Amino acid sequence: MTPHEDYYAKRAREYEGIYDKAERQEELAWLRGRLPALFAGRRVLEVACGTGYWTQFIARTAAHVTACDINEAVLEIAREKPVPPGRVRFARADAFSPGGLCEGCDAAFAGFWWSHVRKSDLARWLSGMAAALPSGALVAMLDNRFVAGSSTPVSRRDAEGNTYQLRQLKSGETHEVLKNFPSASDLADAVRPFAAEAHLEETQYYWLLVFRLK
Repeated sequence: MTPHEDYYAKRAREYEGIYDKAERQEELAWLRGRLPALFAGRRVLEVACGTGYWTQFIARTAAHVTACDINEAVLEIAREKPVPPGRVRFARADAFSPGGLCEGCDAAFAGFWWSHVRKSDLARWLSGMAAALPSGALVAMLDNRFVAGSSTPVSRRDAEGNTYQLRQLKSGETHEVLKNFPSASDLADAVRPFAAEAHLEETQYYWLLVFRLK
């Protein structure tokens, strides 16, 4: 288990506390409606699904959701979510190599995963996903914007430009976690080789990038 996986395994039962911040409730309510509308009737591959927080909302309207994560500890929580019978499959898989899980999917979603991918690995991840999905597939990426006073402060930046945060668990353990905050131009540059069309929706605390694969 990598240090990153170890952190999320230990944080599994604490993770959804990030959705309790009072100042973010209006925007989260909008996202809980926006994502199901995007994926209505589609067969969705969700990578790095974590505890299944977003899976439960997408599954309300999607034809089917295949939700994967590399960490079994968070999948155990995800499987407890109230989802429509027969509409969701949870599976253990690496976001970089979901393999046959993409078969039959015409859409993909990644929530709060982009920020945890090293800049040097983004093209590899996006190209692998694009190769596994059909042309025209709908893709949506959701993640945080950095907002001083609400976001955890950035603790350091490495030579590649990746940024990090120090996260403390309820046990008192502290972990350093990769957390990037891409600009609109960063996002556009990253998906340009794979996207036939793309648009960015930004709120104060979040960004949602929606595009179709070439």
